[in-house]
Amino acid sequence: MKKQNFIDEKAPQLAHYGKAFLCQQIDYNEVKMYLWDTLEEWQQFNFQGETQSESDIETVFWHLLYSFEKWPAWAIRGNKVLRKQIKECCEFLSGNGAVPKGVIGVSPETAELHRVG
Repeated sequence: MKKQNFIDEKAPQLAHYGKAFLCQQIDYNEVKMYLWDTLEEWQQFNFQGETQSESDIETVFWHLLYSFEKWPAWAIRGNKVLRKQIKECCEFLSGNGAVPKGVIGVSPETAELHRVG
């Protein structure tokens, strides 16, 4: 599987989980389980040889994934700016919105390279 195929498959799923959480249709723990399952699956593939730059979808995907990992449920629900940004990311990943402004996300490998280098 190529990296972009993985992102193209997972991005709409992450958006679905994000929207469901924002609408209080699922518990935050379900979102967290999806995140960890996705990261575990990511680790099963070796994307290190792929040199293509990250697409807007990939950038927003990683930003949204890390946002759900970083922020507790109460912060996402209670902070209007954060909630709006997460909603915009979900809309974009669902194909229903523009690229959100100020969104920076990188894959785990890229983040590790920046920490080491």
